[in-house]
Amino acid sequence: MPAVRLASYNVHRAVGRDGRADPARILGVLKEIDADVYALQEVEAHDSGGDMLAWLADAMGADAIAGTTLLRHDGHYGNGLLARCRCIVRSELVDLSWRRREPRGAISADLDFGEGRMLKVVATHLGLRPAERREQVERLLELFTWHEQERAVLMGDVNEWFLWGRPLKHLHRYFDPTPAVATFPSGRPVLALDRLWTHPGSILRGLEAHATPLARAASDHLPLVASIEI
Repeated sequence: MPAVRLASYNVHRAVGRDGRADPARILGVLKEIDADVYALQEVEAHDSGGDMLAWLADAMGADAIAGTTLLRHDGHYGNGLLARCRCIVRSELVDLSWRRREPRGAISADLDFGEGRMLKVVATHLGLRPAERREQVERLLELFTWHEQERAVLMGDVNEWFLWGRPLKHLHRYFDPTPAVATFPSGRPVLALDRLWTHPGSILRGLEAHATPLARAASDHLPLVASIEI
């Protein structure tokens, strides 16, 4: 069966470690990774011009799903999903907002790789408070458990500093544990804020941080890259 390459990347509004916004560096990192599907967080667009997700999709020849979570006076901000495989058959945006905290969300997409090889991908960016993340994880689990999924992936910036945090333990009711790969901060990563899980666990073939010089410079997070077999 063919391998599918996935990546989760908090692009930090394209602001690099030098404090300079440069979407071209983000594009360069995506091209280095050469994934089939990218889950992006902190993607920004401005009404005056400069829709980063649309620009990346055009440059990569990919289909895009925008998961706006925060509307601003001059544009919007949130999650994005890019699929170079041109395989999205269904998608929905899921509201994970919690009380009076910053709005959060997830993108759920069903991907068809042909010959009955379906994959559900959910891309998200969770909140900063433990209680917030616990409730968001419960909502996310419903996307996978309301009917049986043959193959599924959850990926994104989960904002969990502690590997033993309760929100992640709740995920393991459905997903097998996966390695916690340090991705933050990008210059010298020590925290596994960006995570990826598969169901079943056996389809995961590789998981690593993409730590090239360009990736270390382009954002405060390193991309997390996985290979799965479907």
